[in-house]
Formats: sequence, C-alpha cells, structure tokens
Amino acid sequence: MRELSIFIDESGDAAFRSDFYLVTLVFHRQDEPIQPNIAQYECTLTKELLDTIPFHFNPLLNGQDDYKWKDIRSRKRQLHAFRIFAEHLPIAYAAFVFEKRSRVTNTAQLTRAIEADVKSFLQSKQSYLQDFDQVKIYYDDGQSIVTKALHLAIEGAISNQAAAYKDASPKLYRLAQVADYLCGIELTAAKYERHLETRTDVEFFGSIRNFKKNYLKKIRRKRLN
Repeated sequence: MRELSIFIDESGDAAFRSDFYLVTLVFHRQDEPIQPNIAQYECTLTKELLDTIPFHFNPLLNGQDDYKWKDIRSRKRQLHAFRIFAEHLPIAYAAFVFEKRSRVTNTAQLTRAIEADVKSFLQSKQSYLQDFDQVKIYYDDGQSIVTKALHLAIEGAISNQAAAYKDASPKLYRLAQVADYLCGIELTAAKYERHLETRTDVEFFGSIRNFKKNYLKKIRRKRLN
C-alpha cells in the first residue's frame, strides 16, 4: 500500500495579537526511509554535546521553556544542527502565510482563508495525491478555529476514505518538529520582507541576504510546486 504522511503545524495567534498567521504542510512518502537521517541527526547532537530534546523554533530563538538555561551560542549550534537535518530529508512542503489586518481582519475571515487556500492547493495537487492509497494527516489539534478550517479543507480535497487523522505531538515525531521549523523559517522570511524583523531574528540570522542564502533558499528547494 502506498502511503503519504502530511504533518501540519501552525504559527501565530488566531486572536490577532501577532502580525502573521502561518500554516505549514510537510509531505513524506512513507516508502522513503527517514530513520537514517534521524539517527545521523541524533548522533550529531550527542557528538556535539547538544540536547536531544524535541526541537521547538520559537523557544529556541527566545531562550524559553527547555532552552531557558542555554546561552545563545548553544542555541545557535542547536539551530544549525536541525537545519542540516531538515535540508537532507526526503520531504516536500507547502506554507501558507496570512497577514493580519490586510487580507484577514478577524478570526472568521482567517478560518475561511485557511480553508480556501489549503483546499485550493490540495486540489491543484490531485495527480500527486492520487498516487497514494492512503493519506495520513498528523496534527496536534492546536487552535480550534484552525483545526476546523484544516479538516474542512482536507476533507474537501481528499476523500474521507483516503484520509486518516493521527495525533502529532512534536515530542513523538521528528517530522512534526520539521513542520515547526518550516513555520519558523517562513515566518522569519515574511518579517524580513516587510522589514519587521526583530533583534532576535538579526542575532540568529544576520541580514536578510544572509538569511536567504543560509536558510531560506536551501529549504525552499523542497517546496511542493
């Protein structure tokens, strides 16, 4: 049986306390092994004396949660290791960026926009999706309005018989962590493009030119076009 996994993550605040809302879909053909990549990544962490904890983009950059006691040099090394891991995985992805107060100005509009954009994208990839006997959706059921929008979009584009939903706690799946990483990178790109980058962004990524060269261009080669 040919199976496709889709890992979903989101970034931003549906209550409009942030400038952007992002949804990222990571596609992985289950006949393409990723365990060697994971083993190599975890070996690198051990060799470099880095943490093997689940990767989480925003807390890492801001020194919060599990990264609270780590200095910025250690956190930069942690980010670099995960970047290399993500760039070598046999995956594809799609990212949807919603800028607040322009296209969407309230939560109802955001819900409709997410549903419309994700559904339209999946429908445009029908020839790709139909190559699989089953599509497994991995999502941690984050913010309720997004959960509803994603379910409507996916069920509108993929038959209920083909789609199966699974809990995707980042603690359990490295690909869920990759979806989180991609959300973070695409959000950073949106901020740089609109000159909204923070001091922390510059501290980790440098100028927009360096960010695009070292992070954005490399990972965008994996976009599902």
